Amino acid sequence: MAYTREDILKIVEEEGIQFIRLQFTDILGSLKSVAITSSQLEKALDNKCMFDGSSIDGFVRIEESDMKLYPDFDSFCILPWRDYHGKSARLICDVYTADDKPFVGDPRYVLKRAISKAKDMGFEFFVGPECEFFLFHTDENGNPTTNTGDQGGYFDMGPVDKGEDFRRDICLALEDMGFEIEASHHECAPAQHEIDFKYDGVLKSADNVMTFKYCVKNLAPQHDLHATFMPKPVFGIAGSGMHINMSLFRDGKNAFCDENDANGLSSIAYNFIAGIMKHIPAMTAITNPLVNSYKRLVPGYEAPVYVAWSASNRSPLIRVPFARGNGTRLELRNPDPSANPYLVMAACLFAGLDGIEKNMTPPAAVDGNIYDMTAEERAEKGITSLASSLEEAINAFKGSEFIKEAMGDHVFDRYAKAKTSEWEDYRNKVTAWEIENYFIKY
Repeated sequence: MAYTREDILKIVEEEGIQFIRLQFTDILGSLKSVAITSSQLEKALDNKCMFDGSSIDGFVRIEESDMKLYPDFDSFCILPWRDYHGKSARLICDVYTADDKPFVGDPRYVLKRAISKAKDMGFEFFVGPECEFFLFHTDENGNPTTNTGDQGGYFDMGPVDKGEDFRRDICLALEDMGFEIEASHHECAPAQHEIDFKYDGVLKSADNVMTFKYCVKNLAPQHDLHATFMPKPVFGIAGSGMHINMSLFRDGKNAFCDENDANGLSSIAYNFIAGIMKHIPAMTAITNPLVNSYKRLVPGYEAPVYVAWSASNRSPLIRVPFARGNGTRLELRNPDPSANPYLVMAACLFAGLDGIEKNMTPPAAVDGNIYDMTAEERAEKGITSLASSLEEAINAFKGSEFIKEAMGDHVFDRYAKAKTSEWEDYRNKVTAWEIENYFIKY
């Protein structure tokens, strides 16, 4: 919904809203917030609300610390749960420097640069994310456990689906916040769930992912549950993904569609596929940003492992769903919900546009089940694998001039530094697996 400054002030007064949360996202994908009282709202709407950027991981040094928040009026909504201190609303904000310039380290700004490039090329980018999560019980003190009591599988219902009531409350809350919910269901793993909302312009879709995660996290404790977007919290079952469904439009028409092509795809769609396949090694550090992400990207659990595309099966990295016409889209299947949606969607758009600009051609589609192929058969078809660890992914990230230009120097340098540190910290830890396998034997 489009709001003006006056609309927001009027709603806040009429609804008796006492607190407004000014939200923004850091480089690593964590949602941050500055809470103000309604008495400070006019100041915030005039872009005069400041915060200390040096306190935010990956933002700026102490000597560059003063940052401003520029609220996006269209993101205004009343939070559908009550704060202890009264009714609250939120505004998603862009981050600016003290001299009123867009902050290059703001992930939302990185995505806006990609949107601007697409617009210059005559395109508008639409995205439909599919965000999965797990639900676990909390103990008597409200602390999360790894217990679920859930034995449900794909599309199961109650009583085996223990999250039915929670998903219902999430759907109703999201609708109150302006979402159009298309479906909600139990996923294939016990205690795993998915709620699908309508595709939208890419900036709104990235905002929606952050709002969705915020809503799920806030409402879970009301059901004595803990919600996690960790990609692989349980060994031996499928992990959680965040599939990205993408389409480009030009002059109001889907630019991926060509009814005369055998696959119903345009040359632009093939270029876009080729661009993503070329740059996916460097993109993977963004789409799959945690050490734990690579516990999901293993054969046998539905997550893609191989760099290929297909219009007829789900095993490759990129799938072309059945719908055609204005519904023609590409589905990138490797991202997971721990990723920063602004950076993921920016990387996808920049990579696809690079494929279009350079008229890249993808390899032939792979119509057989890649998991059933031998290593020799995959090599014969030129099918490579995604990174098997965060270390491998971040090394590809660091070596890519494309990803450096796409992210900008600030985000590129700080993201690489943070993820390198994360990997080193993990590498130096002694794990329970090592104790179990080595402690007595050696």
